[in-house]
Amino acid sequence: MLDTDTATEDFSYDTAQDASGLPARVAIYADRANMRREIEEDLSGAGFRTIDAGGLSDLLDGTAPLLGDVVIVDCLSVGGGTLAALVKLDMRIAETGGELIVSTSLEALDCVFSALDQSKPQILVDSSRAERVIAVGRTLMRSGNARVREMTEEDRLGLLYLSRQVDAIAQELDKLSGPRGQSAPSSGAKLSDFKRDFRGPEANPLRNSIASSEAGYPRLPDPGAVRALIARRQARAKFFEGELFADPAWDMLLDLTAAEGENQRVSVTSLCIAAMVPATTALRWIKQLVDCGVFQRVADQNDKRRAFIGLSDQSRQAMARYFAEVEMPMLQAA
Repeated sequence: MLDTDTATEDFSYDTAQDASGLPARVAIYADRANMRREIEEDLSGAGFRTIDAGGLSDLLDGTAPLLGDVVIVDCLSVGGGTLAALVKLDMRIAETGGELIVSTSLEALDCVFSALDQSKPQILVDSSRAERVIAVGRTLMRSGNARVREMTEEDRLGLLYLSRQVDAIAQELDKLSGPRGQSAPSSGAKLSDFKRDFRGPEANPLRNSIASSEAGYPRLPDPGAVRALIARRQARAKFFEGELFADPAWDMLLDLTAAEGENQRVSVTSLCIAAMVPATTALRWIKQLVDCGVFQRVADQNDKRRAFIGLSDQSRQAMARYFAEVEMPMLQAA
């Protein structure tokens, strides 16, 4: 476990006063100086005040400046020092109620996600310039709503659907902007390049699928049955555009259900693959579903630097009942 006993001593958080009427202030951390300049240029052009906060190492040596209303971090790769800086920043922002955005790569996603377990950050994967600017605006909108009242589940879902529309706009902006709209070259990794953390075993789909558990509600179905259902859902892409099925919540629920039956833990990268949407979109849904109590974040007891995603107890019961009452009767009748 990283030593974070001094995590809050070296810098302070200074939020902008609402009464001042000044634009929101965004602190930019990036080890790559050219990336700090690029983010500063884009955010300034969008009307935000920016602070060049330096590299992530500045968080560890005590030279970091005051933080802004939002902190945006560019972190494409991770090492021991980088993770220590992220843990420190995560703790500080969680204590002060700030907002954190981290732009990373698919290769570094699991490590970055595991390091940020307190501040509820917005994580972007291989983000474009437009996506970063929109993420700052989305974060400020969310934090503004939270100051007025506690967000309901309906509020969260509304923001997710609005965010999806905004993502589509961002993609169009990047197409129009051409080379200028592109960030520094990424690693080139795609979701399809990564292997899943688990594979379903060959099994009889009906075996033990509707047996009752000791708790009085049905057991989760055999994972083979769930994997078969997932395969049928994925087959839709042969006949329809993927945008028709853009909401990934159900696909992720199915994937976690199958993984539990296989006694496998699911990393955030694996769940993003299962979502069959862009990784940044999947991460936004994962965050909201954790906040709503549908999913839960599960720490690795053997390695505190890692974290997994699992079903909450309520969701586990709901999925068991769904398969017992809907899916399995259809399979038995077939």
